[in-house]
Amino acid sequence: MIKLASGFSFDYQNMMGTGKITAEDIVAFAPQIEKAEQAITEMRKTGYIRGHLSKDGEPEKVLFSQLPYVEEGYLNSPASLAKLDKLQKRVRNNVDVVVSMGIGGSYLGNKVLFDVQCGSFWNYKTVAERNGYPQVFFSGNNIDPQSTGDLLHYLQAEAKKKSQQTDRKYRVLIICISKSGGTLDTMSSFMVVYEALKNHPNIDLEVIAITDPNTAKPTLLKKLAQDNAWETFAVPDGVGGRFTVFCEVGLVLGAIIGFDIHAFLQGAKDMDKACQTEDVYQNPALLNAVLKYIGAEKYGRSEEVLMPYGDYLESISMWYTQLLAESLGKHYNKSGQEVFYGRTPIVALGTRDMHSQTQQHQDGKLNKVVQFVRVEHWQNDLVIPNAFPQVESLAAIAGITMSSALETARESNAEALASGNRFNACFTLPTLNAYHLGELLYLLALSIAYEGEFADVDAFDQPGVEAYKKIMQKKLATLQKK
Repeated sequence: MIKLASGFSFDYQNMMGTGKITAEDIVAFAPQIEKAEQAITEMRKTGYIRGHLSKDGEPEKVLFSQLPYVEEGYLNSPASLAKLDKLQKRVRNNVDVVVSMGIGGSYLGNKVLFDVQCGSFWNYKTVAERNGYPQVFFSGNNIDPQSTGDLLHYLQAEAKKKSQQTDRKYRVLIICISKSGGTLDTMSSFMVVYEALKNHPNIDLEVIAITDPNTAKPTLLKKLAQDNAWETFAVPDGVGGRFTVFCEVGLVLGAIIGFDIHAFLQGAKDMDKACQTEDVYQNPALLNAVLKYIGAEKYGRSEEVLMPYGDYLESISMWYTQLLAESLGKHYNKSGQEVFYGRTPIVALGTRDMHSQTQQHQDGKLNKVVQFVRVEHWQNDLVIPNAFPQVESLAAIAGITMSSALETARESNAEALASGNRFNACFTLPTLNAYHLGELLYLLALSIAYEGEFADVDAFDQPGVEAYKKIMQKKLATLQKK
């Protein structure tokens, strides 16, 4: 087990041993580990990593590893964090509802921050219970007429109610996020919602645009922001969408809901520093990547299940699905050879999916690695009461905390999987807070960078995504003509 000074730990014992990955496997892999470590060190220093090109075929920097460091001249600077703090103060007690519109990393990362900070019942709480922070809804992550229509109906009904109860209008803030400024899914939903609300008699509408900051060649969204005097934040160059939770794409929403963005970045920074060692058994991101690469290539573990234990952690698994799939699912390696590399990511949740997927994990093909995420100390815990003492089977679990029962279920799952030669590992967060979340998300992102080097694939492009976009654009053009 690797345990950091913060208490964060990575338990990999069920990945190694008889019938699993051996210490000899890792020794034999040492040359590739050294090469990858050198590549990541170079990426940290210069932003460049071998073989990564932009969509235009030009060398492009990879800057996600810079994001945890709040320094002058960096993507996250003292000035940019101060701007976010100012936004937080302005929105608090002044905005009723926020609609966050984005897709891919512009949605999934933000949903993680929201779930950890707010939970499922945030929008049902009073303003006082939310400490002055607004309600939050997500849209623009699918072109869905029914859910978009339902959102509009709710906002318009609330605006009418507000006008009847107070002498002020209902204040709505839309955050529109698109690096290119023209993401079809997001912009189509944005136009529908914006058009429906902008002239509503009982609504004050504000828009924040998060897009490419280039002013010389502004994106469509940037130009709209300039023309309409919307406040803007940046989707910076050198940071792919699946890594943007650490930049203003994620931090804007984080600030607006009272999430501690400073602690979040500090957790990511401390994890990055912990991973700046060549000792594979002391570097959690490196060891995680080594074990999963060897597991896939030598032992056939070609599917990866991320299974957090805790309802509000499921979105971490959804975020990780994009990170893994887009980064490592590649047709060609960096030399242009066909490799068809990558593991299939699978979202799971404990204990829910122990009653569905675990049958496959335990008895199905020996092609999976299961990674658990657990919280050691829950801030709010409940004791299972002896509500039905006459029922022996129920009385037997009385007096146990829910967190203890949850962890017992996870331990049992891990032990059962290990007994069947099923690879599994566990990340432990001491408590569920912004700092430890920053540690975890950054570790997973850095692991992907390491594995890209092992597999000799570009972990920072996504050519497969562009294929359907080109086809879709042509079909939509034809549809509009009709």
